[in-house]
Amino acid sequence: METERILLRPWQESDAETLFKYASDPEVGPRAGWPPHKSVEESLEIIRTVFSSEGMWAVIWKETMMSTNHQGEAIGCVGYLPASASNLKISEDHAEVGYWIARPYWGKGICTEALQMVIDYCFNEKGFTMLWGGYFLSNPASGRVMEKCGFVDIGEETHCPNLEVGSDRPVKVMKLESSEYRAAIDDYYFHHI
Repeated sequence: METERILLRPWQESDAETLFKYASDPEVGPRAGWPPHKSVEESLEIIRTVFSSEGMWAVIWKETMMSTNHQGEAIGCVGYLPASASNLKISEDHAEVGYWIARPYWGKGICTEALQMVIDYCFNEKGFTMLWGGYFLSNPASGRVMEKCGFVDIGEETHCPNLEVGSDRPVKVMKLESSEYRAAIDDYYFHHI
């Protein structure tokens, strides 16, 4: 999946050094519920165990495809968790989305672009009827990403006890129904084409 600026591709073991470079930043992981990586070996293990799951993609900034190798530099991760792996109590035909981007790339709209592709994939390819997301109150930028993609605040907060970092902090819950998403897209195309 790709846009003009980014490419989503499966994680590869060769991404471990780049992952460590960005995931060791103490400003990144704790905002998403995980501790900063301590070594390239730990990053490699995360690629093998967590990021190799179905529904997880490396976010590639296309500008890096020429300056590094042809597969580009992984500057973040985006994906979905099925109900069985979700941090939230959701139905089998629902999924939870998640994402993070390396600090040098914050504020460029990359997360929004990447999440949009995952939403399209989840509704059009996987057939999920609802997507859920959560963000720490201390990280409102994450909530803005979901809002830009059509998610609505359900007015609830919860705790995610299985998070490695922040299990004791409240998470604001947001949702996106496939029917509302399709209606918004239809409305957009009707008024812009």
